[in-house]
Amino acid sequence: RNMSSAGPEGRKKMRECDGLIDSLVYYIQGAIADHEPNDKATENCVCILHNLSYQLEIELPESYAQSIYMQRRNISSNDKTPGCFGTRSRKVKEKQQDTPLPEEKSNPRGVELLWHSTLVRIYLSLIAKSTRNYTQEASLGALQNLTAGTGPMPFAVARTVVQKANGLPSIRTMLHVSHPTVKKTAVSLLRNLSRNTSLQNDIAREVLPDLVSILPDSVPGPDIVCETTASICYSLYNLTQSNSHNARLLLSADGLPKIIAISMIDSNMFSKASRAASVLLYSLWSHTDLHSAYKK
Repeated sequence: RNMSSAGPEGRKKMRECDGLIDSLVYYIQGAIADHEPNDKATENCVCILHNLSYQLEIELPESYAQSIYMQRRNISSNDKTPGCFGTRSRKVKEKQQDTPLPEEKSNPRGVELLWHSTLVRIYLSLIAKSTRNYTQEASLGALQNLTAGTGPMPFAVARTVVQKANGLPSIRTMLHVSHPTVKKTAVSLLRNLSRNTSLQNDIAREVLPDLVSILPDSVPGPDIVCETTASICYSLYNLTQSNSHNARLLLSADGLPKIIAISMIDSNMFSKASRAASVLLYSLWSHTDLHSAYKK
């Protein structure tokens, strides 16, 4: 577990170690089957996989793009950088564009397991069944890592989480836990998921009221609360930017007074949350059909 957080070279060596990832996944599957999702070894295994999934799309060899994923053609090289799974933007965009979904191997081995739906479902199962904060946070964090890019792999993982594995109810539960880091990671994962235009309606229907409910009523407290608040605002921005129905959903959940209050914070300490709330307000005002409702 310590070694897996040693940086890019350490991650590379561990991903290449024959049988290591397979063994970690095998152990976790056994723990879940035996109804023991809370043991320390399972926590360690998930934390290792979480670390090995960090910057996965960027760090994998180019050969994976050719052997596993279809290359997208006729894309200008001016503003895109060739990545390990087709193309990726150097700066991750808030709104993720729809991309061709990759074919998934029926019998993945080694590093291929890291983004496979089998492991995605394991993470979701642990989020639902484990009561250990570190296990919950690592499972959420691994999914956050896997959905952080803009290529086919992150989009495929996001679609598996939202539509194929019905993972939103488990993630929604994590929004209401008392542990601040678990909550922050759950919100960060939802921020990544909300960039996918084809998933936004599902996400809004399932978790938008919950995101509004956990927004603070006034000035955020510690740094982690401020960061979580900013991520919530950007998630709501993604869900409502081009969807008037979702903006109305935010309005009916009494989100507007909270967002206005956060946007008016005049303090460097909370500028990140204040700026995010201001961006959200500006975007909400673009829905001209809602102006009279806003004014009321």
